[in-house]
Amino acid sequence: MSATTPDLCDANPDEVRVADPIFRSYGGRDFFGGQIVTVKCFEDNSKVKELVATPGKGKVLVVDGGGSLRRALLGDQLASQAAANGWEGILINGCLRDVQIIATLDLGVQALASHPMKTEKRGLGEVDVPVTFAGLTLLPGEWLYADANGILVSPSALERTPRMG
Repeated sequence: MSATTPDLCDANPDEVRVADPIFRSYGGRDFFGGQIVTVKCFEDNSKVKELVATPGKGKVLVVDGGGSLRRALLGDQLASQAAANGWEGILINGCLRDVQIIATLDLGVQALASHPMKTEKRGLGEVDVPVTFAGLTLLPGEWLYADANGILVSPSALERTPRMG
Protein backbone atom coordinates (compact mmCIF):
# COMPACT_ATOMS: atom_id res chain seq x y z
CA MET A 1 0.00 0.00 0.00
CA SER A 2 1.45 3.36 -0.97
CA ALA A 3 1.46 6.30 1.38
CA THR A 4 -0.67 9.37 0.80
CA THR A 5 0.42 12.95 1.37
CA PRO A 6 -1.33 12.92 4.80
CA ASP A 7 0.70 9.79 5.69
CA LEU A 8 3.89 11.55 4.60
CA CYS A 9 2.99 14.65 6.64
CA ASP A 10 2.27 12.54 9.72
CA ALA A 11 5.53 10.60 9.40
CA ASN A 12 7.70 13.64 8.54
CA PRO A 13 6.14 16.74 10.13
CA ASP A 14 9.46 18.58 10.50
CA GLU A 15 10.71 17.80 6.97
CA VAL A 16 7.79 18.73 4.72
CA ARG A 17 6.44 22.03 3.48
CA VAL A 18 2.89 22.09 2.14
CA ALA A 19 1.75 24.11 -0.89
CA ASP A 20 -1.32 26.30 -0.71
CA PRO A 21 -4.34 24.26 -1.92
CA ILE A 22 -4.79 25.96 -5.31
CA PHE A 23 -4.13 23.09 -7.72
CA ARG A 24 -6.40 20.57 -9.40
CA SER A 25 -5.43 17.05 -10.47
CA TYR A 26 -5.69 16.26 -14.18
CA GLY A 27 -3.38 13.29 -14.76
CA GLY A 28 -3.96 9.57 -14.77
CA ARG A 29 -1.86 8.95 -11.65
CA ASP A 30 -3.54 9.60 -8.30
CA PHE A 31 -0.21 9.92 -6.46
CA PHE A 32 3.13 11.03 -7.85
CA GLY A 33 6.47 12.06 -6.47
CA GLY A 34 10.07 12.56 -7.39
CA GLN A 35 13.03 14.88 -7.56
CA ILE A 36 12.22 18.39 -8.75
CA VAL A 37 13.33 19.82 -12.08
CA THR A 38 12.16 23.42 -12.50
CA VAL A 39 11.32 25.59 -15.47
CA LYS A 40 10.24 29.22 -15.21
CA CYS A 41 8.34 30.48 -18.24
CA PHE A 42 5.50 32.85 -18.99
CA GLU A 43 3.01 31.93 -21.73
CA ASP A 44 5.79 30.13 -23.65
CA ASN A 45 6.25 26.38 -23.21
CA SER A 46 9.41 25.98 -25.33
CA LYS A 47 11.49 24.84 -22.32
CA VAL A 48 8.71 22.48 -21.18
CA LYS A 49 8.84 20.88 -24.63
CA GLU A 50 12.61 20.47 -24.37
CA LEU A 51 12.47 18.92 -20.90
CA VAL A 52 9.69 16.38 -21.49
CA ALA A 53 11.78 15.04 -24.40
CA THR A 54 14.47 13.97 -21.90
CA PRO A 55 14.48 10.96 -19.54
CA GLY A 56 12.38 11.72 -16.46
CA LYS A 57 12.36 8.55 -14.33
CA GLY A 58 12.14 9.56 -10.69
CA LYS A 59 11.59 13.23 -11.55
CA VAL A 60 8.77 15.76 -11.31
CA LEU A 61 8.71 18.76 -13.63
CA VAL A 62 7.70 21.93 -11.79
CA VAL A 63 6.57 24.62 -14.24
CA ASP A 64 6.23 28.17 -12.94
CA GLY A 65 4.07 29.89 -15.53
CA GLY A 66 3.60 32.93 -13.31
CA GLY A 67 0.04 31.85 -12.56
CA SER A 68 -1.12 32.92 -16.03
CA LEU A 69 -4.64 31.82 -16.89
CA ARG A 70 -4.37 32.96 -20.54
CA ARG A 71 -2.37 30.13 -22.19
CA ALA A 72 -1.92 26.38 -21.72
CA LEU A 73 1.66 25.37 -20.90
CA LEU A 74 0.92 21.64 -21.38
CA GLY A 75 -1.24 19.74 -23.84
CA ASP A 76 -1.77 16.11 -24.78
CA GLN A 77 1.29 15.84 -27.04
CA LEU A 78 3.79 17.09 -24.47
CA ALA A 79 2.09 15.15 -21.66
CA SER A 80 2.23 11.96 -23.77
CA GLN A 81 5.91 12.55 -24.42
CA ALA A 82 6.55 13.10 -20.70
CA ALA A 83 4.78 9.82 -19.86
CA ALA A 84 6.71 7.96 -22.58
CA ASN A 85 9.99 9.31 -21.18
CA GLY A 86 9.18 8.15 -17.64
CA TRP A 87 8.43 11.46 -15.91
CA GLU A 88 6.56 10.85 -12.64
CA GLY A 89 4.52 14.02 -12.84
CA ILE A 90 4.18 17.67 -13.75
CA LEU A 91 3.06 20.54 -11.50
CA ILE A 92 2.03 23.70 -13.37
CA ASN A 93 1.57 27.13 -11.85
CA GLY A 94 -0.60 27.94 -14.84
CA CYS A 95 -2.91 26.14 -17.27
CA LEU A 96 -3.06 23.03 -19.41
CA ARG A 97 -5.37 21.78 -22.13
CA ASP A 98 -6.58 18.46 -23.62
CA VAL A 99 -7.79 17.40 -20.18
CA GLN A 100 -9.69 14.32 -21.40
CA ILE A 101 -6.55 12.80 -22.94
CA ILE A 102 -4.20 13.81 -20.10
CA ALA A 103 -6.55 12.04 -17.65
CA THR A 104 -5.83 8.74 -19.44
CA LEU A 105 -2.02 8.98 -19.25
CA ASP A 106 0.22 7.26 -16.70
CA LEU A 107 1.43 10.63 -15.49
CA GLY A 108 0.60 12.76 -12.48
CA VAL A 109 -0.43 16.27 -13.52
CA GLN A 110 -1.67 19.14 -11.39
CA ALA A 111 -2.36 22.67 -12.60
CA LEU A 112 -4.37 25.75 -11.70
CA ALA A 113 -6.93 25.36 -14.49
CA SER A 114 -7.52 24.35 -18.08
CA HIS A 115 -7.45 26.73 -21.05
CA PRO A 116 -7.84 25.88 -24.75
CA MET A 117 -5.28 28.38 -26.12
CA LYS A 118 -1.75 27.11 -26.80
CA THR A 119 1.37 29.18 -26.18
CA GLU A 120 3.62 30.84 -28.69
CA LYS A 121 7.03 29.18 -28.98
CA ARG A 122 9.63 31.93 -28.57
CA GLY A 123 12.35 29.86 -26.89
CA LEU A 124 11.98 31.77 -23.62
CA GLY A 125 12.33 30.41 -20.12
CA GLU A 126 14.81 29.38 -17.45
CA VAL A 127 15.62 25.83 -16.34
CA ASP A 128 16.83 24.65 -12.90
CA VAL A 129 16.17 27.92 -11.08
CA PRO A 130 14.34 28.41 -7.77
CA VAL A 131 10.63 29.13 -8.29
CA THR A 132 8.17 30.59 -5.81
CA PHE A 133 4.39 30.10 -5.84
CA ALA A 134 1.60 28.61 -3.71
CA GLY A 135 3.35 29.79 -0.55
CA LEU A 136 6.55 27.84 -1.28
CA THR A 137 9.95 28.26 -2.83
CA LEU A 138 10.78 25.08 -4.74
CA LEU A 139 14.40 24.29 -5.48
CA PRO A 140 15.80 22.00 -8.17
CA GLY A 141 16.85 18.73 -6.54
CA GLU A 142 14.28 18.86 -3.73
CA TRP A 143 11.49 16.25 -3.66
CA LEU A 144 7.81 16.81 -4.43
CA TYR A 145 4.89 14.51 -3.60
CA ALA A 146 1.32 15.13 -4.74
CA ASP A 147 -2.12 13.56 -4.60
CA ALA A 148 -5.73 14.72 -4.22
CA ASN A 149 -4.97 15.80 -0.63
CA GLY A 150 -2.27 18.27 -1.54
CA ILE A 151 1.32 18.89 -2.53
CA LEU A 152 4.37 18.45 -0.28
CA VAL A 153 7.99 19.44 -0.75
CA SER A 154 10.92 17.98 1.16
CA PRO A 155 14.68 18.59 0.96
CA SER A 156 15.24 14.82 0.67
CA ALA A 157 13.38 11.72 -0.50
CA LEU A 158 10.67 10.43 1.84
CA GLU A 159 9.71 6.82 2.42
CA ARG A 160 6.55 6.16 0.41
CA THR A 161 5.19 3.17 2.29
CA PRO A 162 3.82 3.37 5.83
CA ARG A 163 6.29 2.16 8.41
CA MET A 164 5.40 -1.02 10.26
CA GLY A 165 5.99 -1.55 13.95
